[in-house]
Amino acid sequence: MNQVLSEGLAMMLIGMGTVLMFLCIMIVAMNVMSWSVAKINEIFPAPVTVTGGGKKAVKASDDSEIAAAIVAALFKK
Repeated sequence: MNQVLSEGLAMMLIGMGTVLMFLCIMIVAMNVMSWSVAKINEIFPAPVTVTGGGKKAVKASDDSEIAAAIVAALFKK
């Protein structure tokens, strides 16, 4: 019984060590990729698209536009 228990313990340690090493390698690889992508973005920045205008800011006291939107939503088919 003692031999089976020691073999089971050895297999458990080998398996857990393998998983731990894989996770450590994966963390290092993700950090390297993050660093390299950040450096590439510094060299080749993404183009910024400028959109014209935007929605008109609605004041809290201007309820007529809100009421019109509610009526339009109710009678929309």
